[in-house]
Amino acid sequence: MEAHRISNPTRKLLLMLSIILVTVGACGGPLIMRLYFLHGGKRIWLTGWLQTAAWPLILIPLVASYCNRRKKPEGGSPTKLVLIDLRTLISGVIIGCLVGLTNHLYSFGVGHLPVSTNSLILATQLVFTAFSAFILVGQKFNAYTVNAIVLLTLGSVVLAIHAGSERPKGEKNKMYVLGFILTLAAAALSGCLLPLIELTYMKAKQAISYTLVMEFQSVVCISATVFSTVGMLVNNDFKEISQEAREYQLGETKYYLVLVWCAIVWQCFTVGFTGIIFCASSLFSGIMLAALLPITEVLAVIFYHEKFQAEKGIALALSLWGFISHFYGAIKHGKKQQIPEAAAP
Repeated sequence: MEAHRISNPTRKLLLMLSIILVTVGACGGPLIMRLYFLHGGKRIWLTGWLQTAAWPLILIPLVASYCNRRKKPEGGSPTKLVLIDLRTLISGVIIGCLVGLTNHLYSFGVGHLPVSTNSLILATQLVFTAFSAFILVGQKFNAYTVNAIVLLTLGSVVLAIHAGSERPKGEKNKMYVLGFILTLAAAALSGCLLPLIELTYMKAKQAISYTLVMEFQSVVCISATVFSTVGMLVNNDFKEISQEAREYQLGETKYYLVLVWCAIVWQCFTVGFTGIIFCASSLFSGIMLAALLPITEVLAVIFYHEKFQAEKGIALALSLWGFISHFYGAIKHGKKQQIPEAAAP
C-alpha cells in the first residue's frame, strides 16, 4: 500500500472531526433507536437498515473531492470519477454484508435491552478488535492493552451473571437473554470488522487517500443497506411501516422524525470511525468507541431513567479502568518513540 497522501496538520484536523462524528453517533444512535422501540416500534430489520440507509450523505464530500481534483488535474490526464479498483470494491461488498448482519444483531439487542446494559456489553468489542488487529494487521500488544482487555472481559462476566436482574417491564426472560447473546455476537463481529477494513487498506494496490476511503465506505454502506433491504422485504417491514406509524405512541409525524434522525446520526458514526481508522488504526477506533461508554451510560440514565444497579456500576468501573489503562500505555509508548527521534542527529 502506498503512503497516505495527507499532511500531518490535515490528518490531525481530520482525526478530530472524525472523533466528533463518532461521539455524536455512538452516543446519539443507541438513544434514538431505543426511543423507537420504547414507544411502539417493533421492526428489527428496519432499525438495522437505518444504520446505513443515509449513505447518500457520503456523496457530499465525494463530489467536493472530485470538483477539487478537476481544478488540479495531475499531469494533464483526465480526472477519474471513481478511484476504487475492482479488488477493493469486492472487499467492500463482502464487508458491507457483514456490517448488515452486525446491524441486525445489534438492533435486536437494542430492542430488548436497556441502553446502559447494551452499551456495557458492546464494550467487549475492544477485546475482539485487539485480537483481530493482532492476527490480521500485526498490531502489537503491551501490558496496558492486555490489562484493558482483561478488565473489559471481567465487566462483561459481571453483567452476564446478573443478566436478568433489570429486565425491562413486560420483556420476556427468553427474549432478554437472547438480546444479551446477540448483542455480544454483534460486538464480536463488529470488533473483527474494524481490523478487516484496515487490512483491506493495507492490501490495496493503490494509494489510499481519504477520497478512496470514502468511496470504499460508500460501497460498504450500500451493500449493508441492500442486505437489510432484503431482510425487510422477507419480513414485510415495508408494508408494516405506515401501520406502525399510525399506532406510534408519540404520533405519526414524530415516528418518521425518529427514523430520519436515527439514520442521520448513525451515518455520522459510520463516517467518523472510517476516518479514525484512516488517520490512526482499527485498534484506536475500538478504544474510542469503548471510551464513549460512560457518556452513553449517563445519557441513558438521564433520558430514560434506567436503573443503575450495583453490578452495572462494577462493570462500568472495570471498563473505565480498562480504558484508562490503555490510554496511559499509549501515551507512554508515544513518549518512548519521541525520545529516539529527539536523540537522532
